[in-house]
Amino acid sequence: MTYAISGLPLEPFQPLFGLDDEALAAHGAVRVTAAEGRYPCRVTLQDAAPGETLILLNYQDHDVASPYRSAYAIFVRERAAAPARLVDELPPVLRGRPIALRVFDSDHMLIGAELATNDDVEAAVARRFADPRAAYIHAHNAAHGCFAARIERG
Repeated sequence: MTYAISGLPLEPFQPLFGLDDEALAAHGAVRVTAAEGRYPCRVTLQDAAPGETLILLNYQDHDVASPYRSAYAIFVRERAAAPARLVDELPPVLRGRPIALRVFDSDHMLIGAELATNDDVEAAVARRFADPRAAYIHAHNAAHGCFAARIERG
């Protein structure tokens, strides 16, 4: 089974980079500095290094005409240069942490979900894509609930 994971496009976030705190607040966003721990960028699909700055903002990750339309807070590294694209490989933000997988059909309706807690995201993705109705999967950080990445059939 082949799958692909891409980071979010950079363009919508670039106008926020370098804005002062007041201007960011006008966009409902804040600048944060990564400390020890995990600050997962949704463009690069990597955790920011300690001391690196990120923009924390609300993002419509499931912008569809469905009851499952959703938005939540995400981080974007201010020095992000290009979106990640991985085929048959998990990005760092989907490793080493509990990941909730939400499986959607072509009508954007939820048809299943699974919690991957022991670095078993790939096995869970394979199980979910074994269902021919599964069109795509949204991965979320299980504890905080924020969108991590969209997984497509390859």
